[in-house]
Amino acid sequence: MHSSKKARAIGFNHVALEVGDIDEALAFYGRLFDFKLRSRDATSAFIDLGDQFIALQKGRAQPADDDRHFGLVVDDKEAVREALTAAGIQPLPGPFLDFRDREVFRASAVLEAGQGFCVGKASLLAACARAARIEARVGFADVKNHLTTPRLAETMGSDLFVYHGYTEMRIDGKWVKATPAFNLALCTRFRVKPLEFDGREDSIFHPFDQDDRRHMEYLRDRGVYADVPVDEIQRAFRDAYPKFYSLGKDAAKETFAP
Repeated sequence: MHSSKKARAIGFNHVALEVGDIDEALAFYGRLFDFKLRSRDATSAFIDLGDQFIALQKGRAQPADDDRHFGLVVDDKEAVREALTAAGIQPLPGPFLDFRDREVFRASAVLEAGQGFCVGKASLLAACARAARIEARVGFADVKNHLTTPRLAETMGSDLFVYHGYTEMRIDGKWVKATPAFNLALCTRFRVKPLEFDGREDSIFHPFDQDDRRHMEYLRDRGVYADVPVDEIQRAFRDAYPKFYSLGKDAAKETFAP
């Protein structure tokens, strides 16, 4: 008879990374962190980093990854940012924006930056629709995200998102809603059902996720506008999220990870 007892994982022993050149990889990590070289040969190296180690193995042939990654905990994020910048590497921006900056609401700025949040993305979708001669406008609603991470709730000071942005387009004589906030990578990461838009029915956030947990709840309709009411939204953000709003440009250093 087999025992039903299962072993409990208590941590990771190491991460193995394929690299193109061992010396260059060691030099890169050496610019960022103090580490102990455990051993190395022509095709591999093992470095102690924190309470685990990283195994560097020569032989990478595939192109750079877009989303696959691992995370490190450090005692000084700013020191790492400075070291990356000195090495000629631009750190990726965080998921938050400076809502005091009117540009984050502008369609052309979102397009140029290649990123944005729901309001800016809704503005961009409306602009693209108009360029295709489809009548379009932006709409807003207050929503409650029941799956908000503790970190995000702490940063924002709430799980209520005021002025969540979406786009309305007039297709075949009917106004239909589309929500361009989440891309497929975010949906996969948070197990949220991707939205489909067929041009006939509204496409807004699902009330439940892929595991049937309560997800998004629409609480208040803020109406539709020909253009983004930036001043109105900024006042609402300042009132709803005073701590976060005051961060300004430093908001980009925050994360919504648990």
